[in-house]
Amino acid sequence: MNCKPALPVVLSLAIGFTPVTWAQTATSAAAAPQGTAAAQPFSQGELESMLAPIALYPDALLSQIMMASTYPLEIVEAARWRKANASLEGKALEDALQKQSWDESVKSLTAFPDVLDRMNQDLAWTQKLGDAFLAQQDQVMDTIQSLRAKAQTAGHLQSNEQQKVEVQKADNKQYIIIEPANPQIVYVPVYQPTVVYGAWGYPAYPPYYPSYWYPPGAAFVGGFFWGAGIAAGAALWGGWGWHNHDVNINVNRYNNFNRTNISNTNWNHNVNHRGAVPYRDAGSRDKYRQNDRQAVQAREQFRGREDSLGGAGLNDRKGLQEAQRDHGNRPATGAGTRDAAPGRGQAGTRDMAGSRGDAGAASRNMSELGSGNRPAASRGDHASAFSGGNGAQARQASSRGHSSMAAAPRGGGAARAGGGGGRGGRR
Repeated sequence: MNCKPALPVVLSLAIGFTPVTWAQTATSAAAAPQGTAAAQPFSQGELESMLAPIALYPDALLSQIMMASTYPLEIVEAARWRKANASLEGKALEDALQKQSWDESVKSLTAFPDVLDRMNQDLAWTQKLGDAFLAQQDQVMDTIQSLRAKAQTAGHLQSNEQQKVEVQKADNKQYIIIEPANPQIVYVPVYQPTVVYGAWGYPAYPPYYPSYWYPPGAAFVGGFFWGAGIAAGAALWGGWGWHNHDVNINVNRYNNFNRTNISNTNWNHNVNHRGAVPYRDAGSRDKYRQNDRQAVQAREQFRGREDSLGGAGLNDRKGLQEAQRDHGNRPATGAGTRDAAPGRGQAGTRDMAGSRGDAGAASRNMSELGSGNRPAASRGDHASAFSGGNGAQARQASSRGHSSMAAAPRGGGAARAGGGGGRGGRR
């Protein structure tokens, strides 16, 4: 079945994060254009750092987080939509999701609004997760198991009222499985990586865990805080084939939640949900982009722009905030109803209109780089990318002060409202 990351720089000093570490990462990313062979694989230290905050999640939820992280633009849209529809639960939520065009993995996370909100707030981290998962899936899965083994060895990963932890063997290897203690209720743990994992082996890449992830006044026991359980129903349909590095789907639960009729139990990344987000490395680009010409063109137009999603701009806090700001300034509606406000497109399209002499080109590019539902602006409305008004108003305003226009009588052949030669065009 064919069914959107750099890390933010600012973290709590309480967990020992050093801003210089990821600032250096940002510098390296800026030197290597996105989607080229120059992008090096993530090191083991980088992988452990970025996976540390979620490696101890239940297997099914973790697998769906990894799938969804490959579609960062849809994560942003889904998070905004979920916040605007916070009261929806159960069947009402599933009904409403049928009207959305996001990937099924993204839809499933709406059942876990806190998780979805974190991925949206930490968009750079989310994209990095997705990049790693697409290019280094085997190593990502091995790293998750390594982190779980560290937590278990440190005495902090064990079964309790919220989760069931088991060790399974396959091909002479051991794999740690984490499942909800009650299949009907899912607990998403909040934990302190510097506690639960014990001694950390990568000083240059401390475990990532921003302070605002911690609930105010949370009481940690053994490094864990357990909030309220979530009745997720069929929203959890993902799984892992740990011994052969597969990502699996429980088709019965999947079909129940998404109201589909699939039969393929293996998950595959769907490039159609990637949008304009460039692939980090040449291998992923060649694998997923070869049949998607429109997406390739969008990536080429903005390659090297530091403020584009996937560029170096998301490697620092400022870039992340700007990306979130641009997304947050649109109303939480479907992709087809967003306004083309000045300089506000999908992340990665900022300032396009303001930096192009041809407003029509800016409008067309904004349409191409959105979620795919917005029609390109007609020639009569080119100026909407600048002012939100119609094209005639913009052109009329720009022509003020021209003596020839000022001198022309309104009823003459050069009249702006009706004459074919007037610059004002149609009203």
